[in-house]
Amino acid sequence: MFQTLFVIPRAIAGVDVFGFGWLLGAWLVASAAILAWSWRRYGWGPATRGQIPMLVVVAFAIVWLLPNLVDPEFDGLPIRGYGVMLLFSVLAGIAISIYRARQVGLDPEIILSLATWFFVAGIFGARLFYVVKNWPKFDKPTLGETLLTIVNLTQGGLVVYGSLLAGGAALLVFIHKNRLPGLAFADLIAPGVVLGVGLGRLGCFLNGCCYGGLSDLPWSVRFPEGSPAYADQAQRGELYVHGLMFKGGPMDAPILGSVQAESQAALHGLRPGEQVASINGVRVHTVDEAHWELLRIFGAGKTLTIKMAGDKPTESWTLAPPAPRSLPVHPAQLYSLIDALLLCVFLLAYEPYKRHDGDLTALVLTIHPITRFLLEIIRVDEEAVFNSGMSISQIVSLLILAGGIALWIYLIARRPRPLVWPGLLQSNDATANRIGSLPRVTAG
Repeated sequence: MFQTLFVIPRAIAGVDVFGFGWLLGAWLVASAAILAWSWRRYGWGPATRGQIPMLVVVAFAIVWLLPNLVDPEFDGLPIRGYGVMLLFSVLAGIAISIYRARQVGLDPEIILSLATWFFVAGIFGARLFYVVKNWPKFDKPTLGETLLTIVNLTQGGLVVYGSLLAGGAALLVFIHKNRLPGLAFADLIAPGVVLGVGLGRLGCFLNGCCYGGLSDLPWSVRFPEGSPAYADQAQRGELYVHGLMFKGGPMDAPILGSVQAESQAALHGLRPGEQVASINGVRVHTVDEAHWELLRIFGAGKTLTIKMAGDKPTESWTLAPPAPRSLPVHPAQLYSLIDALLLCVFLLAYEPYKRHDGDLTALVLTIHPITRFLLEIIRVDEEAVFNSGMSISQIVSLLILAGGIALWIYLIARRPRPLVWPGLLQSNDATANRIGSLPRVTAG
């Protein structure tokens, strides 16, 4: 786990980096260069104008979003491993799709245009899926605090299926708008999408989210305090938090069930059976409240102050290294990465033998839901919903699998047809000009 890679300072040479500062100036220069290059190559047509929405979205984020993400603790914007790997996964998916587009004679510009649609829709869908599924975490006292919590992606909080569903909808609109051969185009980008999804799981690993259940395998991992896995195990009463473990359920009174031997808590006289009244000055009434207050204080050198109920004096001590870690768990994020890499390689190897446009897409819609359903059995960060005994991701997996089976039935019912771009666009619009004369490959 490596949540923070580095920190961008709030200001340089007395001028703000974010908002109306250095970064916006650099982005305006870059945007002008991008538009000038596209105008020179394609003229002021759809290919050039299609770049504008993404450029505006980024500028909007620099001016209004990034200043609100500056962390006072760092006096700057911490660059998280999760966000960096998310960006890397997107670039990798685009790169392999551009390479494949060139192989069939398709102008890479159309892949870049799709990437704008797919990226914006994918991030929106992935975040919306996560927010709806975990709404209590985002329900803040004011509307402003709620919205700021929703748009704060630096700590993670994206669901792959939300991205795929919203991105898939954007893909359908893009194909219709540009009159592209739908199934052939979906096959073209399928390996890149799978690769991007897999590499994104490295960001989950660095962030500590999307973890698996307890494991005693040699490759199991232990996440540090402050990680989602550590917090989850602490709330379930599976490990000590600063030497303390409570008894009862989340809504019970915060009564100590056990105090770790030779811990600072034990040395300061805390004993099982006593009730915690406040932690660092914040009154706690339930086990859940006590857990969250304890988890907010981690890292060597931090001070922990606990007031017990009754006449006992307040106890205070400084946290010392080494920091505790979670119990060993399955690295489910790396399992998902391996799964995606294998599927990507399989799609590339299978392509010369496919008999219909859409075969690769159908493979993704059948293989990925099955492996995701099985991986959800290992993961413990999602609870069952609708009294089904299955997580929301497993339910969505079954729906996608049903769609994949339907697509296979449709494809098998058709006779083998020319593969990859059958029937070129005959109009002379911008899209047809970008595609040009493409090779026609026939089934053997």
